[in-house]
Amino acid sequence: MKHQAELTMEGHSALKRKKRFFNSQRQESLLAYTLTAPSLLTIGLFALYPILSSVWLSLHEFKLNMPFLGKPFVGFQQYATLSTDVRFWASLWNTVYFTFFSVLLELILGFAIAILINRSFRGRGIVRAAVLVPWAIPTVVSALMWKFMFNDQLGVINDIFVKAGILNHYIAWLGSKETALWSIIVTDVWKTTPFMALLILAGLQVIPSDMYEAAKVDGANRFQQLVKITIPLVKPAVLVALLFRTLDAFRVFDVVFVMTGGGPANSTETLSMYAQTTLMRYLDFGKGSALSVITFLCVLLISFFYIKILGVNIDKRS
Repeated sequence: MKHQAELTMEGHSALKRKKRFFNSQRQESLLAYTLTAPSLLTIGLFALYPILSSVWLSLHEFKLNMPFLGKPFVGFQQYATLSTDVRFWASLWNTVYFTFFSVLLELILGFAIAILINRSFRGRGIVRAAVLVPWAIPTVVSALMWKFMFNDQLGVINDIFVKAGILNHYIAWLGSKETALWSIIVTDVWKTTPFMALLILAGLQVIPSDMYEAAKVDGANRFQQLVKITIPLVKPAVLVALLFRTLDAFRVFDVVFVMTGGGPANSTETLSMYAQTTLMRYLDFGKGSALSVITFLCVLLISFFYIKILGVNIDKRS
C-alpha cells in the first residue's frame, strides 16, 4: 500500500510538472504574440493590404477618367492584354537588362573595394567614410548631378572624353537609345557600389586572420588565398548583398524618372516606370495594378531564388 501511495504521489508530481511546463509554454507563446502583434498589424496594414488591393484592382476594369464605366470584373483580361503588349515586354527587358548589369558591376567593384579597405593602412577610417559618400547622397540628387554631367552641351563627361581624344564630338548620352540606359546604369553603379562594398566588408571582417597566416606558411600566394579562403567564406555575405541589390534594382524608378523619364522613345522605361505612367498619366488603375502585381511576383521569385541558394549554402557550411 505504501509503495502504491508513493507511486500515486510521484504520478501527481509528474502531472503537476507537465502542467507547469505547458502553462509556461503557453505564457511564453502569449508573450511572443503580444510583442509581435504591433509589427504584424503594421505589416498587414501597410504591406499586405496594398498588395491585396492591387490584386483585386488588376482583376477589374477601372479607369479613373471614365468613372461611368464603374469597376466591372474582367478576370485575367488585364494580364492577357499585357502578354501581347510590346511596350510591356520592352519594359520588362529594360528592367532585367538594367538589373543584371548594374548588380554585376556593383558586385565586382564592391568586392574589390571591400578587399582594399579591409586591409590595415593609415587613414583607413577616412577612406571608409569617403567611400560611403555616394551612397549617403539621396538618389534624386545624385541622378540630377549625373544628368548634368551627361548633358550633351555642357556636361563634363563629353568635355573630358573629347579633350582626352576618346571622342571626336559631343554625344547626347541621355538622348540616344544606344547610350541612355547605360548612362543610367553608370549612375546607379556609382551610387550603390558603396552599399555592396559595406555588406561584403562585414563578411570579410569575420574571417579569422589565422587562416591567412596558415595559408602563408603553406606557401599560398594572395590569389590562392583569395580563391581558397576569402571567396568561399564571404559567399553568404555576398549572397545577402546580391539579394538586397537585385530586389532594389528590379524595382528601379527614381533614377530613371529623373534622368530620362523613360525615354528616348521608351528605351529606358522599366516596369515600375510603365506602371507609374499607366496609373498616373492614363489613370488606368486596372492595367497599372496588373503591372504592379507582375513586378511584385518577379521580386518574390527573385527572393525565393536567393533565399534557396543562401539556405543551401548555410546548410553546407554547418
